[in-house]
Amino acid sequence: MASDTATASPESEASPRRWFLPRGSRLGRLIIALNLLSLAILVGGALTLNEMRRGLVNARIDSLITQGEWIAHIIDDAATVGEPEPALQPERAAQLLQLLHIPRNQRVRLFDKDGRMIADSYFVADRVEWKPLPPARKPGQAAPSSERTRAEERADRALQAELAAAHEGEPVKGRRVSETGEQVISVSLPIKRVRAVVGVLTLEAGDVDQIIARERANLIPFILIATGVTLLSSLLLSLLVARPILRLARSADRVKAARARSISLPDLARRDDEIGDLSRSLESMTDTLSERMDAIERFAADVAHEIRNPLTSIRSAIETLDLVKDAKARDRLMGILKQDVGRLDRLVTDISNASRLDAELSRDEPRPIDLGRLLGDIVAVYDSAAKPGDVTVRLTHPDQTISVAGRDGPLGQVFRNLIDNARSFSPAGGEVRVTLSHERGVARILVEDDGPGIPPDNLETVFERFYTSRPKGAAFGGNSGLGLSIARQIVDAHGGKVHAENRRGEDDAVVGARFTVTLPERRP
Repeated sequence: MASDTATASPESEASPRRWFLPRGSRLGRLIIALNLLSLAILVGGALTLNEMRRGLVNARIDSLITQGEWIAHIIDDAATVGEPEPALQPERAAQLLQLLHIPRNQRVRLFDKDGRMIADSYFVADRVEWKPLPPARKPGQAAPSSERTRAEERADRALQAELAAAHEGEPVKGRRVSETGEQVISVSLPIKRVRAVVGVLTLEAGDVDQIIARERANLIPFILIATGVTLLSSLLLSLLVARPILRLARSADRVKAARARSISLPDLARRDDEIGDLSRSLESMTDTLSERMDAIERFAADVAHEIRNPLTSIRSAIETLDLVKDAKARDRLMGILKQDVGRLDRLVTDISNASRLDAELSRDEPRPIDLGRLLGDIVAVYDSAAKPGDVTVRLTHPDQTISVAGRDGPLGQVFRNLIDNARSFSPAGGEVRVTLSHERGVARILVEDDGPGIPPDNLETVFERFYTSRPKGAAFGGNSGLGLSIARQIVDAHGGKVHAENRRGEDDAVVGARFTVTLPERRP
């Protein structure tokens, strides 16, 4: 059967193997771009809002510092004395603090140089600091350690550390936890008389949670956009990948169910991405299968035709055998029967070999083959079986190694078929020459004989199945006409070419035939 068989597996075609995104992968780039876009939106939003939060907190601290410096300056001018030593007047400072307007979300406290609180804006404004009561205890039950009490202790330690740092004479700013467990922005400013620190003014703003809440609210648009991009990418992947693949699967099922010979999805085949490649590959595959089925049908028809001839001859000889009484005539009929049986046996053997060829070519993996060694082994077999007067076979090849990727069994069959064909046309005692060479990455094998040559019109016909053209005197039925056809099929499967031509002498007369096989040389 004439059909093309791939000589390389998908792994070899992708060599060297790429573990990252394949080159030219449009869908792969689209998937990565969409996923990176949604991720970039989230990361960009988080970074942007982080900068916004830092800016809001810094702006709040600057506002508290400005407000605290103004209050500290008033207390320094109106509620401090310098004799007999620098000191803060507590009553006067508390009265000044009572006159000032303190926003409800802020708390101002005044401490003397020993850390005792002098005034608190919560008390000045008659605000009550509340906290939830602990759960009721049963009689005799010990009071559990309150988490809020520990929070108050941590808040007091943080406040004392801030006051101690401010008593050194430098403003202190930052974030800490209040007695209620909330985060507050705090600024502690020293109150100085000349250079002596006579007290510390502390301002707290408890709207940090509101700032964070506003940031989270500002993050919602980014989340919604990222979610929309993810949904859009999922929709695009469904439209561009999932649905076309489902269409291809259903089309393949229809081909199987309807026993059709081809699959055609023109709108997908026009796509310039992996789905288009898949669609075109499926169409090519089904077309190849259809061509192979047609070739099988033609091969079956040719086989039936070729087998019918010897069967018809055998039947005629058997029907005539009972009517013939002459011993010589009966011997001739028996000779015809033996000849036809041999011819039929040869046909069945060659047909069997041809039918198994596709399976053998697809099953065996290509491997490096030294053509010089392979041809030398084949020629050695002919030399060992040669008798006086037989056609000899001579091999000429260079000393360097010429290697191709293929299968030694089928390639050996190619050269044996060509040599057998050349010997059948050579005169008794003649010679068949096999020459091996290579040029520009191509291995070339020549098989030449000294026979009558090939008619010009049959230089391609000789490779057709069951074509035979024997010289006069050759035994009828000695050839099945499949040898050259099988040789071309094997060479084509290995990515090479084979053709026939006539050898001409000095007077342009035909002096023999030449068959040339070219195979791609294996790269090291």
